[in-house]
Amino acid sequence: MNQITRDPAIQDAIEWALLNGFSLKTSPESATHCAFSLAPTLIEEARFSHLRQAVPVLAKLIHAVSEDHKYLQEVMAPIAGADPFFTSLLNLHKRIHFGQQKALRQPMLFMRTDFMDDAEEGPRVIEFNGIAAGMGPFGQRAHELHRYMQQQWPVTFRKWSPEDDLRLIDNPAIELLSEGVAATARQVREESGESGETGQPVFLMVVQADEDNVYDQHLLEQGLQNLGIRTVRRTFRELHDQLSTGENARLLLEGIGGVDAVYLRAGYQYSDFVAHDLEEARCCQALSQTRAFMEQHKVAINATVSQQLATSKRVQMLLTSMTAQELTRFGLTLPEASEAKEFLGVMLPVDENSADWFADKPCNNWVLKNQGEGGGHCIFGDDILPKLKSLSSEDYQAWSLMRRLHPAHRQHPALLVRRGEATKVDDLISEIGLFTLHFNGKPMTRLNGDDSGYAGYLIRSKPSTVSEGGVHSGMGAADSLAVKYKSPS
Repeated sequence: MNQITRDPAIQDAIEWALLNGFSLKTSPESATHCAFSLAPTLIEEARFSHLRQAVPVLAKLIHAVSEDHKYLQEVMAPIAGADPFFTSLLNLHKRIHFGQQKALRQPMLFMRTDFMDDAEEGPRVIEFNGIAAGMGPFGQRAHELHRYMQQQWPVTFRKWSPEDDLRLIDNPAIELLSEGVAATARQVREESGESGETGQPVFLMVVQADEDNVYDQHLLEQGLQNLGIRTVRRTFRELHDQLSTGENARLLLEGIGGVDAVYLRAGYQYSDFVAHDLEEARCCQALSQTRAFMEQHKVAINATVSQQLATSKRVQMLLTSMTAQELTRFGLTLPEASEAKEFLGVMLPVDENSADWFADKPCNNWVLKNQGEGGGHCIFGDDILPKLKSLSSEDYQAWSLMRRLHPAHRQHPALLVRRGEATKVDDLISEIGLFTLHFNGKPMTRLNGDDSGYAGYLIRSKPSTVSEGGVHSGMGAADSLAVKYKSPS
């Protein structure tokens, strides 16, 4: 244990994290605290306010794209064959929306939009997370930990803070997300006509088997339970044998009854649909059909297959290439489209000329991305050109080049705590994720008079030399935001 780690304030922070469910599961009977920064990241208050105003507009855009099913089929068709998983999603989408049975599901867009604040250009969207858009509860816990440290250990807190006098930016993500999902579930339940003993709304979280990121999920479930919502957890394999159709196209879960809201924390990779005990002609067919079956019922769902396609890297690339006027085709006003355009960075398609074009470009100014979700799907630096040269013509459409963002790192040294060890970082940079929640395109949250759909934030910080910054799958740490304190005039 290094000398910094032995500081009693650090040990207290670790114990606070474990005490408050700010943790990752390490085995069936143990857990470790989530990696965290000991003090918050500084942001200009006007910049944060601008981001808060922008994310509902971006959510409006993504919702409209996700409900334009002909558009999705058209623009995603070129990756058929290049990315097997998205090819299967595209086929599933076609079956849901262009088959004989009508899709009755109601879209609940529970989205996290991730930004990085470039030192020269300002904040730009890195990606839209429309499926498994988690870590909101951990974003709130990071804020609460920093508030605790500011009050309980002020000397240590100031030592590792970017400024001496800070005001933490509130982050009630658990309450906002819970209230929004609960209101959605109640609306679906009321429209179903169920009442009396069966009137308690039901929230179904579709999870991965034996995953370690369960406490973030449970914190959301607790928030819902406190609002009178019954929560249940199932894998796709379990749902394959437990779902049926009730009266008025109700989705029924064995032993539970009617389901009102479904939240997918699984379904963004092939392994989520694998069931080795089922005999199928094609891998994953049975469990993907379970997902399609849910969408044929009157139930709120995040993420619908169309939402997952709409938040793909390919659609993001196409949206960035549009003018503000072109973006109005998705129901945005011209001022809204201009605001959305401001935050959409530069993304380029990959083709047979990309390797030659890239050969004389600074390799650290670009990132090569495929369609994968989560960590491990980006290629950086000197590895980009060899990858471009190795791609076949069938692969091109599944990849894109994104201009790399270079945020200014924190001027004051920061302290990251991971697995019980504290490490000083001199070049900490942060990624900003803002949550929104809409149901059938309508915002479902309210905070201090703001009913735009904003639902809290998640900050992930990492050393600037580290490529993968995810808290769960990379070298990032959960963080929070603060502004410079201004004394009353």
